[in-house]
Amino acid sequence: MSTGYQLRIRHTTGYAYADGSSGSYNEARMTPLTTSDQTLLRSRLEISPTPWTLEYRDYWGSTVTAFEVHEDHDALEVVATSTVETSGSVAQPGRTGWGDLAAVSDEWCEYLMASPWTSPPEELLAELEPLRASSETPADFARAVGRYLHESIAYLPGTTSVESTASDAWASRSGVCQDFAHLMLGVLRVAGIPARYVAGYLHPSSDPQVGETVEGESHAWVEWFDGEWIGWDPTNDIAPSGRHVMVARGRDYSDNPPLRGIYAAGSSSELFVSVEITRLR
Repeated sequence: MSTGYQLRIRHTTGYAYADGSSGSYNEARMTPLTTSDQTLLRSRLEISPTPWTLEYRDYWGSTVTAFEVHEDHDALEVVATSTVETSGSVAQPGRTGWGDLAAVSDEWCEYLMASPWTSPPEELLAELEPLRASSETPADFARAVGRYLHESIAYLPGTTSVESTASDAWASRSGVCQDFAHLMLGVLRVAGIPARYVAGYLHPSSDPQVGETVEGESHAWVEWFDGEWIGWDPTNDIAPSGRHVMVARGRDYSDNPPLRGIYAAGSSSELFVSVEITRLR
């Protein structure tokens, strides 16, 4: 049985502008959700320079802070500090059969659509066809796909970028959590299984120590529909646990990047990111 934790997450991100900026318009998705598996106890978003802000829920249910900066600045910094209680419970796959998927295809059609991010290469689909044929249920196939990707792709930061597609990652047989999630999404959708992208955080230790602050990770995993939404983390080949904290859901990465925007400047910008996670109890 998985263990629940109380975790404090400090996520710092932003941009340094080589020649400064006279204004920027942004969206931040950095506030964890309250779900059946986790409770957001408190959260704070600090932005420098001080902007105009508006908070709302987007189409996918994620908390978004839209903000605008109307002054000259050399850098934009966003610091999200949240405390979350995770239950550690793991949803168990039901007994949805292959023939039952047609009944939910209209309701979850948006999670069945292909996109440039998730479209799987034909080579991968051909390799997985025997798994599809031998899987008694969609749940059996989903977990088998996650395991296959975990065993076939090396986790190597730097070999792909935030703009890389599922096909890019498969071609190099390497990538990061975003790539694992996109590949799994694409394969499940081709098989007719509604599947969605989940963005959040992962405490890197299998045994988090109370009071210890560690370098955490922005993370991505997958949920597929099996009467209810069932999570799977193909990067680590595990079901999401008390170490996972959900921030946003969507069709793919493009629906829920932590920070997105435009700025007025004469040259390039450099992104900076750090995540710290502390187990409180």
